Amino acid sequence: MIFTDIATRTYNHGWRLDPIVRSLLDTDFYKLLMLQMIWGLYRDVNVTFSLINRTTSVRIADEINEDELRAQLDHARSLRFTRKELVWLAGNTFYGRQQIFAPEFMAWLADFQLPEYELERVDGQYRLNFHGPWTHASMWEIPALAIVNELRSRAALKGLGRFSLDVLYARAKARLWEKLERLRRLPALRLSDFGTRRRHSFLWQNWCIAALKEGLGPKLTGTSNVLLAMEHDLEAIGTNAHELPMVLAALAETDAARRKAPYKVLEDWKSYYSGNLLVVLPDTFGTAAFLEQAPDWLAEWTGFRPDSAPPIEGGERIMAWWREKGVDPKSKLLVFSDGMDVESIEETYHHFDGRVRLSFGWGTNLTNDLAGCATDDRPALEPISLVCKVTQANGRPAVKLSDNPTKATGAPKAIAHYLSLFGTEGRMARDVRV
Repeated sequence: MIFTDIATRTYNHGWRLDPIVRSLLDTDFYKLLMLQMIWGLYRDVNVTFSLINRTTSVRIADEINEDELRAQLDHARSLRFTRKELVWLAGNTFYGRQQIFAPEFMAWLADFQLPEYELERVDGQYRLNFHGPWTHASMWEIPALAIVNELRSRAALKGLGRFSLDVLYARAKARLWEKLERLRRLPALRLSDFGTRRRHSFLWQNWCIAALKEGLGPKLTGTSNVLLAMEHDLEAIGTNAHELPMVLAALAETDAARRKAPYKVLEDWKSYYSGNLLVVLPDTFGTAAFLEQAPDWLAEWTGFRPDSAPPIEGGERIMAWWREKGVDPKSKLLVFSDGMDVESIEETYHHFDGRVRLSFGWGTNLTNDLAGCATDDRPALEPISLVCKVTQANGRPAVKLSDNPTKATGAPKAIAHYLSLFGTEGRMARDVRV
């Protein structure tokens, strides 16, 4: 890939539209894996995805021009998968498996288009919703977040001169390289880029991945971004996300079925995938509740991704569960990805090294760590906790409880009901930075 000078490109945002999302492959790999299963089993389900700004002190609608936001969203709707992209998806090997995507699914994907959106300003925030079949609305999550975050970055940099931008990006590059110098001292490190959703920009994520590839060598296992995996000849990394149990729980006709929804998701998942794709995400309704009722067959899966509990606490809880099931944790995998940065990666690595297989997903603190790099004070360069979550399924409220109540989403009444079903054990509120 030929690298664009980021400062020059940023300084010359003079044309009518500089697209933020350039391809439908500019998404996280787990979206495509989940999409195939949703297309196969739940294509008649209708959902709503909604933009949620958990950093309520930041008034996004005062920072981002509405016309520019609409132009970027409209451009994303104009995109289609190209023949080159479809050939690569169909023919590439993922997680050691060839043709992971069925020919029938690939044929359907060739005509895919993002559905319409609803956008309005409400008290300094944007109310942005995506309604439609689950197969379509789900695919808005990553591009919507990338668009809003990059427009916010562009707004923060307006008015900076060519040399001020040069200094800013030089400082950001030096900061990242210092982190890489620390991380490559960890001999058994396995790390992937998970930074698409809240990146500073597409060009910056591209640069970060190239830096990781040179700076970490084989310690870099891949990237969650499918387009950049293709461009950089890296493994596309990802499995599944919270939306699956959230939707299935919303669709459940009884509370008993609702409690079983997280395990029904994994039964569905195993019918489509195997091997290293068998990674459990346990915290949608609380890790403690999940492990208490988890069937024994889950102990045979490759590993877990503790996502909202403190890394060491969450990892220890899962390892204890493995031991209860008669499984040696050394044969299993823990994937840590919640707000990780060099300090928490080092601490978690040293705590678990030699006791369990480890992998790290490095997200926002990799691809959007530019705060303090400008030659003047630019608070808007500080990343915010912005998510795009499923909020309804077939007209019913969708809920995420999380191990961290600060990350919970859903209507208050629905959250209260889910808490009565799944309990509050292990939930502890902590500040959410990203």
